[in-house]
Amino acid sequence: QVQLVESGGGSVQAGGSLRLSCAASGYTWIYCMGWFRQAPGKEREGVAVIDHTGGTRYANFVRGRFTISKDNAENTLYLQMNSLTLEDTAMYYCAAHTTSSRGCSLYNRFDNWGQGTQVTVSS
Repeated sequence: QVQLVESGGGSVQAGGSLRLSCAASGYTWIYCMGWFRQAPGKEREGVAVIDHTGGTRYANFVRGRFTISKDNAENTLYLQMNSLTLEDTAMYYCAAHTTSSRGCSLYNRFDNWGQGTQVTVSS
């Protein structure tokens, strides 16, 4: 079972930046990791994913503003968020799965989830 712990959320003004981190433990190999978010009253949506080779995919609404990366030595996933807007306000979750046959996309089933970290963007 993969344990995931997010950090780095907070409050920021529109146009600002934040970097989220997700520390992973309790695994031998992860095929795909990703960031998801859920705003109040809205469904959870995929933000970005990265596979075991470093290949990435992004939601259209963050392309060019957010960057997903991972540090294999530190077992940590990151999400660098720049040019934040009010619409980016949400709880952000880290997720992972170890099943290569599923592939790695924003629409995969992820088995392991963190508790989330809140991002609030104000004007």
